[in-house]
Amino acid sequence: MTADSPPHTKAAVLGILRAADLLRRRGAALLEPYGLTVQQFNVLRILRGARPDGLCTLTIAERMVEQTPGITRLIDRLEAKQLVRRVRSEEDRRQVWCRITPEGLRLLARLDQPVADLDRAVVAGLARADQERLAALLAVVHREPA
Repeated sequence: MTADSPPHTKAAVLGILRAADLLRRRGAALLEPYGLTVQQFNVLRILRGARPDGLCTLTIAERMVEQTPGITRLIDRLEAKQLVRRVRSEEDRRQVWCRITPEGLRLLARLDQPVADLDRAVVAGLARADQERLAALLAVVHREPA
């Protein structure tokens, strides 16, 4: 955002940044009692969706909501908590597959309702049509340039 940006552009970008910060803080506050960061929660949800095969670390990193250079350390922490396990590929020993553990699945199951409640609370002031329109607009904003 530059000083010469039009006022409507500044307002839009500022609104996106403030909304993202609010979501990040509220998500962190929700997850902290469970011993998780927002990024760790994201990894667990990605791996739950990749069952039973799991995913390699690079693919997990590509699917993250917030890009992080420290995906290996993130997986290390989840493995130490016994929420994720790593398995070396039989075909290519250089490749490591990550899978969510039963404990990780149980933790996500406990979090599903509180997270859904937070999601609803964040957009409660918007009608369903406005929520759908907002989602469509944000999809355009965060699309990678060609």
